[in-house]
Amino acid sequence: MGKRMENRRGFLRMAGSLAGAGVATGALAEASPLDVPPWTREQGATAPGYGRPAPNETLARYPRLPPRFPGASSTVTPLQGLHGILTPNGLHFERHHAGIPAIDPDRHRLAVHGLVERPLTLTMDDIVRFPAVSRLHVLECSGNTPWLGAKPDWTVQDSHGLISCAEWTGVELSTLLAEAGLKPGAAWILAEGADACAMTRSVPLDALDGAILAYAQNGERLRPEQGYPLRLFLPGLEGNLSIKWLRRIKVGDRPFQTREETSKYTDLMPDGSARQFTFVMEAKSVITAPSGGQRLREPGFHEIRGLAWTGRGRIAGVEVSTDGGASWREARLEGPVLPRCFTRFRLPWRWEGGPAQLLSRARDETGYVQPSREALVAVRGTRSFYHNNAVFGWSIGPDGAVTYAA
Repeated sequence: MGKRMENRRGFLRMAGSLAGAGVATGALAEASPLDVPPWTREQGATAPGYGRPAPNETLARYPRLPPRFPGASSTVTPLQGLHGILTPNGLHFERHHAGIPAIDPDRHRLAVHGLVERPLTLTMDDIVRFPAVSRLHVLECSGNTPWLGAKPDWTVQDSHGLISCAEWTGVELSTLLAEAGLKPGAAWILAEGADACAMTRSVPLDALDGAILAYAQNGERLRPEQGYPLRLFLPGLEGNLSIKWLRRIKVGDRPFQTREETSKYTDLMPDGSARQFTFVMEAKSVITAPSGGQRLREPGFHEIRGLAWTGRGRIAGVEVSTDGGASWREARLEGPVLPRCFTRFRLPWRWEGGPAQLLSRARDETGYVQPSREALVAVRGTRSFYHNNAVFGWSIGPDGAVTYAA
């Protein structure tokens, strides 16, 4: 505790001396901080009907990058510009296979059929009458962080932007399946969306721990791009399984081998075989500051900050290296540390002004440690498009510029 306080006093002394230097050289504003500013002298604006960010913040500074082409598209979350662990609804990443359907919630129906005792056809009014739950979880696309094609000018948004974290509210899938009653032999479900491509995936019943039929996100009803009026949400599993615009659940005794699990969402291995049904998103982390596209303005104290997550429960720890992996230090986890949720980590660091290489590696409560890229490629190769959770880092040049570290 004493050492931490001494470090803090040292930082405050440094900050004070810098502020003093700024006053002496005119680097700070000429007006005294105790002068009454002009915005205090006039009546403020009337509150809008729907809240919006300040003009200079988040949406303006860190927009979601627009989709590259219409229909089958994605937008990515600007992780480098966010605080805490929750992603605002307007910045949550999107992935669409056939655009965003315009659904009339009064006409939308969910059918539950197959190996069930009592087939169901439910309206949205029916669904919201069931007991509800709310939980904080990450949602990550299995294609997040490409295996190949990294560019020096990548930001965190480019490399890791297909992930977000939100509070999801809805009905537990287990509640609905209990209402329908499972027949002997039931082992898998088929979930189908109401979009133009009828996005469809098979999921085994034993992988549905914590599954939610979600109709709200971060306290408001789902937005159209997130599956309004209803989506399946499967915490800890690859994002494409969380079928949006959910219209059908069929219970069966085996996987249904749909288009999306044969032509896509399989991992091609070095020997030419395909690794299928790899649902869980393994432990992963990324440093968000300093990170790609940013610049350290001067040597001295800087706090290294980042995010860690795992599909297998809670994050147990994060180590950070500033010398390309030659040595590692344990970062501090910022609570709450929740299962299958973003966890913030922080590490105080003094940049001496020379080149540096920042890396982070997470470990989860199962003992799994995020692997190096070399170790992962040795087993998986680079012919796959999915499930790259390798250690990732940034290079800092002598001028303070931060770029992707190959």
